[in-house]
Amino acid sequence: MNTFMFEIPCLLGLEKLVADELKKLNMADVKAENGRVTCRGTLADIPRLNINLRCGARVLIVLNQFKATTFEELFQGTRAVRWQDWIPQKGEFPVKGYSINSQLSSVPACQSIIKKAAAQKLGEAYHTEWLDESGSRYQIRFSIMKDEVHLCLDTSGEGLYKRGYRAVNNGAPLRETLAAAMVLLSGYKGRDPFCDPFCGSGTIPIEAALIAKNRAPGLNREFAAEGWSNLNKKYWMDAASEAMDKEFDRVYEIWGGDIDPRCVELARANAEKAEVEDTVNFEQYDARRFYSTADYGRLVTNPPYGERMMDKKDAADLYKAFGHSVSLLPPGWRVSILSSHTEFEQAFGQKARKKRKLYNGMMKCDLFMYGKV
Repeated sequence: MNTFMFEIPCLLGLEKLVADELKKLNMADVKAENGRVTCRGTLADIPRLNINLRCGARVLIVLNQFKATTFEELFQGTRAVRWQDWIPQKGEFPVKGYSINSQLSSVPACQSIIKKAAAQKLGEAYHTEWLDESGSRYQIRFSIMKDEVHLCLDTSGEGLYKRGYRAVNNGAPLRETLAAAMVLLSGYKGRDPFCDPFCGSGTIPIEAALIAKNRAPGLNREFAAEGWSNLNKKYWMDAASEAMDKEFDRVYEIWGGDIDPRCVELARANAEKAEVEDTVNFEQYDARRFYSTADYGRLVTNPPYGERMMDKKDAADLYKAFGHSVSLLPPGWRVSILSSHTEFEQAFGQKARKKRKLYNGMMKCDLFMYGKV
């Protein structure tokens, strides 16, 4: 079976986590770069990657890489791809992408050139001057960084953070991929008590439950490549069966609390959609009074930053009260808190033993880690 290069975009700071996931899936030639990780695999790996990845943004097949400083070079590099090997005559092939620090800086112009070149190649292959694009979608994605062009096909469709369990959110959503990354960075493996006292719509505890159960995050959603004519449907069934065979069935202590009862109800509904309602317990709770009688555990949370949910001073006051409660926990606890607040440690009352730079969307944050890290 032929092998292909896959590119997995990800939030800055999550590259090593994605690389580790790919290695666990036995992918070849795994390489981490800024904001993306590449590997090699076969068509059968398209379902495996989409179903199993927790921290990657989407799964792209790299069809060509080349340097382009002119629109003619971009056109010829695009036309060199055998698009007919992937896109059938009636396939829809929209174009999306971005350009950073490159001479070809106009994204709309680049989109137009790539679309024209791909359409010309397909028209010649299918002996037609008109492509109606009424079939399945084959999303072309391009990136141009320092004049280096990557042309890809998007196998995922909607981003991998859309697991399918969160239809609505509480107005300040944390992407599921970032929530999973926070849980993994905390070192949680399902054995310790796990708590999130600012749970919102329940994303962090739900991702912790999926990780504890070793349940693949993509089992309950659909992907663009499921409609591709050149991808055997048996690959999808085999990948799903493989993932389900790896699940664990044990008792876990995973808890989420929020002061807003509407968030608690939403979190419970989301846990039910994710099929982990028997694994996570949610309740209305004031994080400023957090305590635990357990000698050890993991606390992973994403409190308000003072950007949307409250102002900076209110956030600092909240951190101070919460920090006092955390300081009373037994020394066996490990605490990880995501915040963009510039004076978090001062307000919290403790200097973190370790900090990890992460991005919540476009917002630069730090994951402040306390206890044994």
